[in-house]
Amino acid sequence: VYLSFQALRQISQRTISTASRRQFENRVPEHQKLFQEDNGLPVHLKGGVKDALLYRATMGISVFGTIYAIYYLIISSMPKKP
Repeated sequence: VYLSFQALRQISQRTISTASRRQFENRVPEHQKLFQEDNGLPVHLKGGVKDALLYRATMGISVFGTIYAIYYLIISSMPKKP
């Protein structure tokens, strides 16, 4: 059991150490320019079409859920017919 634990620990250390060596391009300044630009759009829509679709889908699900909840509150408040 100790041998397998030692092997697992060695594999996990190797994975972590190799993952940290990968270099990623720093894109923070690009995103800062995009989100700080004064183009009249709210921040949650500045990401483009993808953000607009996610926003509309979220709003649609929220409206549907609210109507669904109100409908079932009304139905459950009515007395059942014998």
